[in-house]
Amino acid sequence: MIVCLAWGSLIWDPKDLAIESEWFPDGPGVPVEFARQSEDGRLTLVMGAGFQVFPSLWSRMASQSAEDAIENLRARERTNRNHIGVWESDMPAPKQIPELTTWADARGVKHVIWTALPPKFGGKINKVPTLDEAVQYLSDLEPSQRTKAKEYVQKAPKQVMTPYRVEFERSLAWQPIS
Repeated sequence: MIVCLAWGSLIWDPKDLAIESEWFPDGPGVPVEFARQSEDGRLTLVMGAGFQVFPSLWSRMASQSAEDAIENLRARERTNRNHIGVWESDMPAPKQIPELTTWADARGVKHVIWTALPPKFGGKINKVPTLDEAVQYLSDLEPSQRTKAKEYVQKAPKQVMTPYRVEFERSLAWQPIS
């Protein structure tokens, strides 16, 4: 079985991602935060060292091969292959997802893929905004970008209650959408 892990927009907007099941909420823990400034103004959830760990969501891929699944996710994310995380059953668990092997073995999963984009802020790759920088950035967005940024935060899975999200809800009144 090939599965995809997710914690952001793949869940509510999979587009052409070829999944064949619902998103299950009991995925392995992943360290994520709203730490990637996207071209459309959103601050999106990405994995990073030192971020708080939350359960990911997962879905079975409809692809018959791991290569097809990887290419499908790469195309959906409009990125290069280097930004797609890949684990196979004969590999050790990735450093950022240490429980992946145990989790996958318990479910008969042989291949796992995920989006592995790095943090980015102010045009600098691997720069994580401070909490104050993130709130100020979102506060200063022009209305159409602010609407997209707000929707992303509100639609993020409720189980991904990062410190930044808690502050966005408090200071910007961006409460989750059911």
